[in-house]
Amino acid sequence: MDSDERLRRWRLVLGGEDGTGYKLAATDAAIDAALAALYDASVPRGSRRGGLGASAPSVARWLGDIRTYFPSTVVQVMQADAIERLQLRQLLLEPEMLQAVEPDIHLVGTLLSLSRAMPEATKEAARSVVRRVVEDLQQRIAQKTRAAVTGALNRAARVHRPRHRDIDWNRTIRANLRNYQPSHRTVIPERLVGYGRRTTAIQRELVLCVDQSGSMAASVVYSGVFATVLASIRSLKTSLVVFDTAVVDLTHVLHDPVEVLFGTQLGGGTDINRAMAYAEGLITRPRDTILVLISDLYEGGARDEMLRRVAAMTSAGVTVIALLALCDDGAPAYDHENAAALAGLGVPAFACTPDAFPELMAAAIQRQPLQPVIDRITSG
Repeated sequence: MDSDERLRRWRLVLGGEDGTGYKLAATDAAIDAALAALYDASVPRGSRRGGLGASAPSVARWLGDIRTYFPSTVVQVMQADAIERLQLRQLLLEPEMLQAVEPDIHLVGTLLSLSRAMPEATKEAARSVVRRVVEDLQQRIAQKTRAAVTGALNRAARVHRPRHRDIDWNRTIRANLRNYQPSHRTVIPERLVGYGRRTTAIQRELVLCVDQSGSMAASVVYSGVFATVLASIRSLKTSLVVFDTAVVDLTHVLHDPVEVLFGTQLGGGTDINRAMAYAEGLITRPRDTILVLISDLYEGGARDEMLRRVAAMTSAGVTVIALLALCDDGAPAYDHENAAALAGLGVPAFACTPDAFPELMAAAIQRQPLQPVIDRITSG
């Protein structure tokens, strides 16, 4: 990199009167203006240029500029920063603004938190934004999720008089190790273990119980999309429950992920105990049920009662998993005491990325030990 290019980059990073003495060309000046409008906005008025004001047209032009000059990943970061730093939430209630933004999962979370305040004229534009993000997410996760979960369900339906092509040799060998013949250096398979044939009968029940407090926005979006994918698998009975201080069962709209997301109401308090009480009532086959609690565990309800409910469900045979987050955002803030208390009950509590979620569900469906899977998820 030559000295001119180094000065150019420092000038764009520092902005304004930076002391480099470097004069920006026309395109670089436009990039600098777009950055200054957002990141110089906290400087007192008149000291430097910058700021987007409260004008929808000026914000829409700025959104167009940043989409011209920056890649989509950077645009998404700048949009999120603009919403936070410049308090543009109110402008997102205008259809013109929604047509200008770059859709991403965090924008969807913001729109969902505003959905109750949206005028009718804006709701269809907001649904269009949400639908675009949902379709992208489904393309990313649907095939992998269906393959992992369907395969796990087929393997979970073991049979003991399988045809040759259906024999699960790994499990058959483990089941017959006591019949090892040293002289022949082989195992005599008295009992064959095979993969079960595909069936449309319900084999497992899955309850997704999702905290819709404001800090869980991205997790709510991913959970809603995963729930709709899982609900399409006939041999898996999927229920979706969202909660704050109240509980809402969204199972009846799992055919439409956009309806699922607009059925949430981000930003309330948290009553995990009430949600666990409702989820407990959905369980009809404890030993065949997986309950996934997706929450940062900041309980505003009856903590001791919540822990007693979880203990009762695990004692009855329910596989309970606590996900502190289901998103790509990194390490979440969470209640460490409640996480430790759940771990003491045999309930793992950890953050999970969307890419790792199908593997986790497959292991739970097959009743495999979860710790090796969790170790891979948390170390990755």
